[in-house]
This record gives sequence, structure tokens and C-alpha cells, in this order.
Amino acid sequence: MVIASDVKVARSFWGRLRGLMGRATLPPGEALYLPGTNSIHMLFMRFPIDCLFLGHADADGSRPIVAVRRSLGPWRGVVWWVRGARDAVELPAGTLGEGRACVGDHVRLERNEP
Repeated sequence: MVIASDVKVARSFWGRLRGLMGRATLPPGEALYLPGTNSIHMLFMRFPIDCLFLGHADADGSRPIVAVRRSLGPWRGVVWWVRGARDAVELPAGTLGEGRACVGDHVRLERNEP
């Protein structure tokens, strides 16, 4: 199952800090990958999101989901340090509907070559 087909990567400290701030929306199929991130904030956000927190990559390159946060409202919170998380993936709210992604599932981040 493909959760997002257009994933941007926030490679720098400032890119991770800025995240999705300033954007009006995050369209279905898009996501923001935040490597080296185990917490996120919703300050200055204009729309809700879902978020996956991922652990260390396994030998096959897949990453276990260590936490799932659904429908995080704009301006309403911070997800503090998530134990075991190494990366985060921010997605449009509703993408991770109940049962679609659960703790213990594995995801794979793949480069989609044109």
C-alpha cells in the first residue's frame, strides 16, 4: 500500500524546524519526511496533519512505526519526544485512518525515479 507518492525531505535543521509552516495545505498523496526528528510542533500551522514516527531502518530498509498521531490540530500542540523514534513523516489529516497504519507495522521509503 502506498501512503504517499510525493514525499519531500526536510534535510537541514531549519527545514525540519520550518516543516509545513506557511503552507496553506498539504494535498492528498503528499508528505514531508523529517529525518532525525523524534518530536514535532503545530505552531504556526494552518491545517491539521497525521504523523508517523519511525524507528531505525531494518536490514531490508524498512522502518518500524513506533508511534502514530492522527488529526493533530493547527496551533494545538506539540508531540514531545517519542521514544524510539528516529524520523517523522507528516501527512494530510485523514491519511492514516483507523487501522491504516499501526505501531509495529513497517514502512519503506523509496526513491521514485521519473
